[in-house]
Amino acid sequence: MSIGVEFPLDNDFARQGRAKSSTQFGIPDLTHHRRRAELADQLGFRALWLRDVPLWVPAFGDAGQVFDPFPYLGYLAGVTDSILLGTAAVVLPLRHPLHVAKMAASIDQLSGGRLILGVASGDRPIEYPAFDADFESRGERFRSSVDTIRTAWRDSSDPEDTVKVLPPPAQNPIPLVAVGRAQQTTDWIASTMDGYMTYHRPGGLMKPVVNRWNHAVPDGQGKPLLTTMLVDLAEDPGAPPEPIRFGARLGRNSLVRYLGELEESGVGHVALNFRPSTRPIEDALEEVAKHVLPAFS
Repeated sequence: MSIGVEFPLDNDFARQGRAKSSTQFGIPDLTHHRRRAELADQLGFRALWLRDVPLWVPAFGDAGQVFDPFPYLGYLAGVTDSILLGTAAVVLPLRHPLHVAKMAASIDQLSGGRLILGVASGDRPIEYPAFDADFESRGERFRSSVDTIRTAWRDSSDPEDTVKVLPPPAQNPIPLVAVGRAQQTTDWIASTMDGYMTYHRPGGLMKPVVNRWNHAVPDGQGKPLLTTMLVDLAEDPGAPPEPIRFGARLGRNSLVRYLGELEESGVGHVALNFRPSTRPIEDALEEVAKHVLPAFS
């Protein structure tokens, strides 16, 4: 199992006392975003994950990492060396699939083949009218968009082709991961996509989810299940886990055991989100890199 980091690399909990109004709580502080992304790369985290939040709705209190994922991925490709760059996830029904295919292929070339394209159907009905898109048919549009993207990436030397999407991806092809169910069946996701990212559950509750996923994946393909986890890393290395929404407040020794249970359940990758941390982000990143990452491949 590998360990990644989810953007924004911000300490929202510690900032709340400095916020001027409640509407600022969902907007991250991006002052140190480059330095923290470079640090995660240097420390050996496997992937950086970005979200696609097309419109900020204060009622949801979540602006993602603010920057649109594709230009931001291009920026990150230029300031990092080896860490994978993932989207979790691009809202396909709100974007034209050919634009997504071209932007993703461009990022993959610029990063030297480091992109993982996580895609989703979206779950915020308020966004759809603004984009002149139908919320109820988003599942159908998701399937159609996946087909279009894969076709656009396909290398074709057919002289009858009159148009092509350039550049081609550096990878052949870019891994496509379903983030959430995207209004699809597990069997469709397992047969069509290259992986599946689901919301956080402790190891014991994750095992049946992984078992269902592995049962649906065609024999011999070994497609991974990925998940996320919110972490508030305690100063005391031995602090036991205290559940928080989609994660836990715990010390590093407990984090190793907690992640070990996820690994035993069959999870292939965990993206850690440090926004609820009461400690500086740099301290949390460095402690996890030194004491937690070595326990996992």
